[in-house]
Amino acid sequence: MTDHPTACLVLTDGSVFYGHGFGATGQTTAELCFNTAMTGYQEIMTDPSYAGQIVTFTFPHIGNTGVNPDDDETADPVAEGMVVKWLPTQASNWRATQELTEWLSARGRIAIGGIDTRRLTRAIRQLGAPHVALAHDPEGKFDVEALVAAARGFSGLEGLDLAQKVTCAQSYRWDEMRWAWPEGYTRQTAPRHKVVAVDYGAKRNILRCLASAGCDVTVLPATATAEEVLAHDPDGVFLSNGPGDPAATGAYAVPMIQHLLDKTDLPIFGICLGHQMLALALGARTIKMNHGHHGANHPVKDMRSGKVEITSMNHGFAVDAATLPSGVIETHRSLFDGSNCGIALDSDRCVFSVQQHPEASPGPQDSFYLFEQFAASMDAS
Repeated sequence: MTDHPTACLVLTDGSVFYGHGFGATGQTTAELCFNTAMTGYQEIMTDPSYAGQIVTFTFPHIGNTGVNPDDDETADPVAEGMVVKWLPTQASNWRATQELTEWLSARGRIAIGGIDTRRLTRAIRQLGAPHVALAHDPEGKFDVEALVAAARGFSGLEGLDLAQKVTCAQSYRWDEMRWAWPEGYTRQTAPRHKVVAVDYGAKRNILRCLASAGCDVTVLPATATAEEVLAHDPDGVFLSNGPGDPAATGAYAVPMIQHLLDKTDLPIFGICLGHQMLALALGARTIKMNHGHHGANHPVKDMRSGKVEITSMNHGFAVDAATLPSGVIETHRSLFDGSNCGIALDSDRCVFSVQQHPEASPGPQDSFYLFEQFAASMDAS
């Protein structure tokens, strides 16, 4: 650590947080959020749902277990940068193949340490997710006025379709299953169902969970049409997580989903942005949240069974439960703020979605049963 600041985080109101930079040098602008998970910083940084965001980690020990290729949720970090309380120490974990600082530098992601993350988190909660500029200069030379202007010039996530920026370029097959000791990742060799997964920013562990539930998965880009989906003759359709404003992505995603709802009886399962896409297709609306839900300890109540699940979450928009039309029921609800976390058709047809991440990575696995529920619906159809 040097004796002078080498990085700074600037908010639109002129607040400046000085600290010590690591990872890449340079400057970036984004929306600032905070994540309360105690593990999984690598999975969080590579989660495509974090496109356009800088992540403040409330847990102070970030980087102490290093990084490794197995824990990437996509090929490269998607979050714009990270903010931590303490600078990363030397990695100490048998699975580590690289230091976090080296990994961030090689992948062009800026990070800042030595920040009062508690104060920053309180500011985010009170004021809403702010637009910020993050700069790292080893010489410690910062034009604060220019950084404030850059933060104020950031357009924000409302009205922004980011799914097309993180989706796959072309379709591909997926058969890798969840990690298990001692084999690690294994392949699904006897799938029971053909599933098309629409990639709005899919995490790898979601695809692994589908494979582990007995699915032969074909992944299609976010802009896939209903005709392209049905050309694969699927037994079910999965709608993935992803970043950005659901209303913007819905411009092309909603007509595709509505076609599947109107013209087929296929089971449909959505997670996160996929949940929001399904809700829009059914006639509901979405809203921007004050600071969103980002963490691995969020209690969600199943409104039908009364069961409470501890879940992993990452979203800044939510489905407005008050706008759910007749024939659509609220199945899950956040016990933090009462926001909607799940819907389903009020019929025998298997069409459902959840806001939380049942694949975890990181986080608890209380909600994994939803993948099995999806597979069981295809067994019955």
